[in-house]
Amino acid sequence: MSQAPRPRRQPAYRDLDALRREHTEKRDAIRARLAEFRRTWREGDERLFEEVAYCILAIQTKARASDAAVRGLKERGLLLDGDAPAIAEFLRPRVRFHNHKAAYLVAARERFRPGGRWALKATLSAFPSPEAAREWFVREVHGFSMKEAAHLLRNIGFSDRLAILDRHVLRNLARHGVVRSVPKSLTTRRYLEIEARWRAFADAVGIPLAELDLLFFSRGAGAILK
Repeated sequence: MSQAPRPRRQPAYRDLDALRREHTEKRDAIRARLAEFRRTWREGDERLFEEVAYCILAIQTKARASDAAVRGLKERGLLLDGDAPAIAEFLRPRVRFHNHKAAYLVAARERFRPGGRWALKATLSAFPSPEAAREWFVREVHGFSMKEAAHLLRNIGFSDRLAILDRHVLRNLARHGVVRSVPKSLTTRRYLEIEARWRAFADAVGIPLAELDLLFFSRGAGAILK
């Protein structure tokens, strides 16, 4: 006679009272930032492309430096019309891996503005779900991993249910008992496993995943950034 499956052990979440208090303190600012992201989706493709560029430049570079670099590229006319060498030269003292990121940025611009006509919002609107859009970005757009794709889709207001598993988030997931430790690397399968755990945690504490993301990031950055 086969044995009945053992019930799954409930995760031993930790430090929840402090988390809820901190969320209450920062909730209004967090929700204002999320509302700002949602408004971005109503803007034109050029504005959305700024967020594509930001997510490319933010790979292993601090958020403020990446944001300032995008603004600098835009002010100099390089973001929408500069070639890779000119973009790389501007980025060199500002972000890491400037040559690779310049090439990624130009390739993304060519993909989303074929023949001079923008198609970024139309491309995203054709996907049946945020998960499908994320999968396509990872597969088709150089410079985008699961994290960068989720980050972009959140920043342009396309989705607020995808996990952005950067080091700030992973450290806090470990702190609260969602994962045992910060993984050294993330395969797609492992990424999706942690995302599912995080969603369960968000449900358990009664705080939306997108709000937890900004809360966790603010602990490391000292502000509610993007």
